[in-house]
Amino acid sequence: MVTEFSINNGWLAIKANTSEINSKIISESCDDNSDSLAVVKSSAKQSLDVKTVLELKPSAHCDERECDDISLLVIHNISLPPGQFGSEHISDLFLGKLNPDDHDYFKDIYQFRVSAHCLIRRDGQIIQYVPFNKRAWHAGVSNFAGREKCNDFSIGIELEGTDELAYTNAQYSQLQQLTTLIMQTYPEINKNRITGHCDIAPGRKTDPGKCFDWHKYKSVL
Repeated sequence: MVTEFSINNGWLAIKANTSEINSKIISESCDDNSDSLAVVKSSAKQSLDVKTVLELKPSAHCDERECDDISLLVIHNISLPPGQFGSEHISDLFLGKLNPDDHDYFKDIYQFRVSAHCLIRRDGQIIQYVPFNKRAWHAGVSNFAGREKCNDFSIGIELEGTDELAYTNAQYSQLQQLTTLIMQTYPEINKNRITGHCDIAPGRKTDPGKCFDWHKYKSVL
C-alpha cells in the first residue's frame, strides 16, 4: 500500500488508497500540557497500522510565529542517549517529560524547553509534535542569509541519528515525501531554502552531520 500524506490545519494526516484516514487529535493547543495529547486514534477501518507510519504528539513547547512567512526547512539529527535509538526519550524531551534519573546525560538537558515539528525515526515512522503553522523551538540562536531567529520562519525536521552514522533508506524516503508536501503547502520553501542546523548555527551545531547525503535527499525533490 502506498502511503500519502496531507496537511490539515498544520498537522499531518495519512491517506490510504486515496481515502483519507481521519486522525483525531484531542487538542491542537500548544498551551495544553496534558498527557492525553499524545493519544491518537483513527476513525477509519484500514489494514494500515497508522501508528507505525505517523503519530501525533502535541507539545507545549511551541508558540505563535512572529512573522507571516514560512520560508525555510531545517534538517537536524538527535539521539537520546547519544548514539542510542528506539526509545521514547526524544519524545519525552520534546514533551517536557524527560526523566533525569533514566540516564546521566539527561541530568543536564531534562529542563530544556525544545521541540521540532517532526521526528523521523530509523524505521521511517514520523512523529509530529508541533503544527507547521506554529513556531517550534528547534533552531536556537541562528541566521540564514542574514536573517536571524530562524525559528520564526522555519520548519524543523529531526532525524533519529548521529553525525557519524549513515541514515536509513526509510528515513530518506519519508523525508523526501514530507519535504515535497511541505514545499507544495509552503511554496516559499524551495530547494535553495533547505538547510542543515550546522549551516544556520555554525560553530555551535554540527547536525545533520557528514553522513547525511544531501545529493541523495535533494535528487528527487
